[in-house]
Amino acid sequence: MNRRVFLKQCALWTAGLTLSPPVFRLIPELWAEPRASIVSITEGTDYPALVSKVLGPLGGIQPFVKKGQRVVVKPNIGWDRSPEQGANTHPEVVKTLVRLALDAGAAQVLVFDRPCNEERRCYANSGIKKAVESLGDRRAICTYMDNRKFIPVRIAKGKSINDWEFYKEALEADCYINVPVAKHHGGAGLSLGLKNIMGVIGGFRGKIHFSLGQRIADLNTVLKPHLTVIDATRILLRNGPQGGDLKDVKILNSLIASTDIVAADAYATTLFHLKPEEIESTQAAYQLGLGEMDLKKIKVVKA
Repeated sequence: MNRRVFLKQCALWTAGLTLSPPVFRLIPELWAEPRASIVSITEGTDYPALVSKVLGPLGGIQPFVKKGQRVVVKPNIGWDRSPEQGANTHPEVVKTLVRLALDAGAAQVLVFDRPCNEERRCYANSGIKKAVESLGDRRAICTYMDNRKFIPVRIAKGKSINDWEFYKEALEADCYINVPVAKHHGGAGLSLGLKNIMGVIGGFRGKIHFSLGQRIADLNTVLKPHLTVIDATRILLRNGPQGGDLKDVKILNSLIASTDIVAADAYATTLFHLKPEEIESTQAAYQLGLGEMDLKKIKVVKA
């Protein structure tokens, strides 16, 4: 099954023209990287400049965003925390990615997340809503999620879960840019690119926390980001995912970017002095063929 057929099923289900949930069947060759996985890394304190710089080895934003496309930029906005506390993606990183997408001709750029704390406080105190709105472009919308827009999807190749609800806007985006913050997570070990998918699923997410790593990998067989940019300007070393104490935050002023979400996670793991195989979701996603986790096979480029 290709993406076009899958999206057609989504449209039919949304219109009430079928009772069968959309089915996504993973076809390994669709996911395989044609070349060695490239991970771009960079450091600096000018975050807008840093975003452009880290995309350089990947060809900039142009390979990912085409004129007239609908783009989703998906950060962490899960917690009622300030940027300094490192629990959410830094607003300047999000804002710059949105601006680059607009400059590339995107018809619309949506920014959203499904927060764990009260959504309005998360959107406000993370600084992300204000940052996106400061662009003053009607095509850029930082929006609260609508519970009516979750679509049940059958995950044909899931090993631990075989169906779940996904957010329609995320499934239907022409370009999906994944922008997690790198942080400790009490259940998953780390919260990185793969874990960020939890923000576009519906239902009772507590059920996902049984066999968490495998289920995160299963969910990622449905929605593959075109680009993952991991925000490591600040990383949360302890008491994640929510954090709160600035003593738990380490400032690295770094960004990581890749088209291979597993490779991006594998490299980001080293920032915490861990090995990729120590994170269950990375291991499970690799075994599903979603990307490369062997650091010896990943081409790391300093931008």
